[in-house]
Amino acid sequence: MTPIFDPLRFSAVSMDVLACARGSAQAIAARQQSRLASLLGVAMRDSRFYREQLQGTKPGITALSDLPTVSRQALMDRFNDWVTDPQLKLSELRAFTADPRRIGEAYLGKYLVWESSGTSHQPGIFVQNAQTMAVYDALEVLRRSAPRPLQRWLDPLALAERIAFVGATSGHFASAVSMQRLSELHPWLAPRMRSFSILQSTRSLVNELNAFAPTVIATYPTVAAVLADEAGRGDLHFAPNEVWTGGETLSASVRRRLELTLGCQVRNSYGASEFMSIAWECDQRRLHVNADWVILEPVDERGRPMPAEELSCSTLLTNLVNHVQPLIRYDLGDQVLLRHAPCDCGSTLPVIEVQGRRDDALVMAGRYGQPVTLLPLALTTVLEDQAGVFDFHLRQRDDHTLVLRLPLQGSEGAATAVRCRAVLKNFALEQELQPIHVVSELGQAIPRGRSGKAQRIVARRAPGWADV
Repeated sequence: MTPIFDPLRFSAVSMDVLACARGSAQAIAARQQSRLASLLGVAMRDSRFYREQLQGTKPGITALSDLPTVSRQALMDRFNDWVTDPQLKLSELRAFTADPRRIGEAYLGKYLVWESSGTSHQPGIFVQNAQTMAVYDALEVLRRSAPRPLQRWLDPLALAERIAFVGATSGHFASAVSMQRLSELHPWLAPRMRSFSILQSTRSLVNELNAFAPTVIATYPTVAAVLADEAGRGDLHFAPNEVWTGGETLSASVRRRLELTLGCQVRNSYGASEFMSIAWECDQRRLHVNADWVILEPVDERGRPMPAEELSCSTLLTNLVNHVQPLIRYDLGDQVLLRHAPCDCGSTLPVIEVQGRRDDALVMAGRYGQPVTLLPLALTTVLEDQAGVFDFHLRQRDDHTLVLRLPLQGSEGAATAVRCRAVLKNFALEQELQPIHVVSELGQAIPRGRSGKAQRIVARRAPGWADV
């Protein structure tokens, strides 16, 4: 299997990333405009969807405010018209991502493919070529690793490092695909890089991590918090040097808890399936947008620009590197606050605060007398992968009961509810819970936040929910 990697492209992009690291705001804006113009040219020439969307746009116009916004639903509905390579067909890509044995495999010999979760009730498939991956690689190595850029990859002492990814490993998700690709690109690192599934019980996960004894853990804040609980009980028998978090909102309280309990440095980042490396955390613990390669527009509920220092309703993303699947003013759904003051670290790249996925961990009664934590990403993964359901709301009523709300009705809703109950009960057994009861509510609206994104896993009673 040949991984997607072009050393010449990576070298060229790396030089540009380094040059821009301390560049002026004007230099960053110039790169944005040049890359936006190139993206628009490709989109209007090679994407039928965008030719229709941008019809009437004057040549040379690159002001984003003049362009329409797009949603994931609209793009996925027109996938074959959206992509710029006619060889890419949605039905064939879905068959490809349905096979876990092909995680990290080069599709058509030239594309890296990953799928997204259904946080916005619509799963997505995203395709990256060698140029896109060169940009993502350079941003990860040269910015996300700050303040020690390149050390992890070039220092011979890196051979002693053991990196554990703890997350969803059964699907073609960006993190799982990236871990597989890295192990193929760096065979000498492969024995010291392992992925651990969050679908197993906490006891099994802790045993596997203890055996591997990672020096670095890459995971989600809710997972890291559970590991901190295990460490506090004395069940974690290793001390990581770093914990890398992403994929969910990292609160200040959880960060402090991780640092105190695990005794390590916590490094946060912000990314998405639509753009892997949106923002990186500097040594001042502030998130800097990689604005030379991605444009973020915080907007209100009517799509109007939000001023600095005010939390947006949603955020529009424009990916300046991916010309295979153009993303122009794409509604990402995350709430972002743009900081006005410059950062003390010296970088001129914009500083943001993010409120992304905020699902709750559920603490329920364990089979052996101890409480057991159900991770929100694990719950959403089993419902998506095993029950085939993406639009749902699951809340905890008590230590033994979950309430599942589905918008479906009639026979389809009843059949889906039966499938979900079986999946959840089986998962509870695997997690060493006492038998659980799952109550279904059919034909009910799914609660959504200001941005339209659903909080799908809720540990406490939400206003307006009636007991059944």
